[in-house]
Amino acid sequence: MTALTSSPAWQNLENLATKIKTQHMRDWFAADPQRAENFTQAACGIELDFSKNIITDEVMQALQTLATECQVSEKSQAMFAGEIINHSEKRAVLHTALRNFSGKPVLVDGEDVMPEVLACQQKIQDFVSSVHSGQRKGYTGKPLKQIIAIGIGGSFLGPKIMSEALKPYGFEGVKVHYVANVDGCHIQDVLASVDHQETLVVMSSKSFTTQETLQNTLTAKAWFLAAGGTQHDIAKHFIAVSSNIKAATEFGMAENNIFPLWDWVGGRYSLWSAIGLPIALTIGYDNYRELLQGAFEMDEHFQNAPIEQNLPMILALLGVWYVNFFGAQSHVLLPYYHYLRGLPAYVQQLDMESNGKRIAGSNTQVDYATGPIIWGSEGTNGQHSFHQLIHQGTVLVPADFMLPLKVPNQDDKHHAMLASNCFGQTQALMQGKTFEECKADLASKGLDNATLESLATHKTMPGNKPSNTLLFNQVDPKTLGALVAMYEHKVFVQGSIWGVNSFDQWGVELGKELGNQVLDKLFNTEANLNFDASTNQLISKFRRANE
Repeated sequence: MTALTSSPAWQNLENLATKIKTQHMRDWFAADPQRAENFTQAACGIELDFSKNIITDEVMQALQTLATECQVSEKSQAMFAGEIINHSEKRAVLHTALRNFSGKPVLVDGEDVMPEVLACQQKIQDFVSSVHSGQRKGYTGKPLKQIIAIGIGGSFLGPKIMSEALKPYGFEGVKVHYVANVDGCHIQDVLASVDHQETLVVMSSKSFTTQETLQNTLTAKAWFLAAGGTQHDIAKHFIAVSSNIKAATEFGMAENNIFPLWDWVGGRYSLWSAIGLPIALTIGYDNYRELLQGAFEMDEHFQNAPIEQNLPMILALLGVWYVNFFGAQSHVLLPYYHYLRGLPAYVQQLDMESNGKRIAGSNTQVDYATGPIIWGSEGTNGQHSFHQLIHQGTVLVPADFMLPLKVPNQDDKHHAMLASNCFGQTQALMQGKTFEECKADLASKGLDNATLESLATHKTMPGNKPSNTLLFNQVDPKTLGALVAMYEHKVFVQGSIWGVNSFDQWGVELGKELGNQVLDKLFNTEANLNFDASTNQLISKFRRANE
């Protein structure tokens, strides 16, 4: 056993889980009219109702004890202070500095990084203003109205999904297209839809060598030159978010159009940096700043609120409860708002890339589950497909339901139907439907007893399926910023409890490394194949098909 699983707090939780598995939430709600109120907390424009969870006060206190024993608060303070908490890469973790509006310095190796951060924000503001005002023009004098944002991973998901979520706040007259996939179909479709004279390409790659991003950018460059632009004109139509200034300028970009990145910002946390430039171009700088402000306010809440009132802490502890003591292998996110439909994919990368690890900080393999599978989609669509498994399947799938209470410029009937489905689903998951209740419903249908018993068996739902309900007044930039930061801190808390490094991604790096080795063999058809038999066979078939 590891230190974590042998700890008194862990052992206590195992005992509580054994006892509580024989109980049902339906009975707790019947016995305690204040349960919903007691298990609801709010902060930063987000209200979290976690009463429909398999928890009691005793369980929550035991989970809080586990967090205290694992020194979660101390670890979070170290992160905000700029200490080297990404030990395998020997880096600080300071995405929070990118939305720091406290006016206080943030030190890395004794140097305050805030002057650089603020200078970058000013540069973003000035650039966005020049595009939106029409002052910045292409080489033929046309304003830049079409933006192609090229990135991958966090350099793509964050900007794309935040821009989708904030579509009602979009700046009229500018359209942003996002490209990540190296599949040439995507970039070609986008290029075919725009006029090169009014197109700005934003390439986001810290190293300027990311395989997929570089290839898509080279394809865009070839298209631009073929359409009539010259190498000299590249500077007016291509910009970069990168730390490799040399490579970007050699490509043809003007040095003053290169936005910085720092090694203390991980890709999946980078939307708060200049990687978020496409978001600012989509919604305007003032709205983008509100996004940062919401995240900052959640940072303050996370650092200062007691555990029992702390939204990221509560969500994280509930997740640990189900993963480690109920055997849950996945967690589903169900936004009941069309524009928020991409959030599950964003949190999927954030969570699975961060905590999908098997080695703890002591360089020992863990003997407990970490990093659940994160999945989901917009709620009402899921009700007609995968919700079936959540209601009646044999696996436990904790769920986060999300709903804005108001949606500007939407028909009231539509939104009321949306809300009723959201609330009805959480109720059904919690209370289920007993065999006797099913029999009573079927009694008036004139069925013989054998058929009635059989059908009632199939219609019975056990309930006691856990869910959280997250409500917000509306999905505005500030609330969205707080929501994303809340999930970031949830992931951090869970990683702190499990003892893993939430900020490296060696599995991702291995995939990139091997992909590059294979790519070399695909281009060099004379090279000997020295991989495993299966990979060699696949490469050979690809070569033959493309002779």
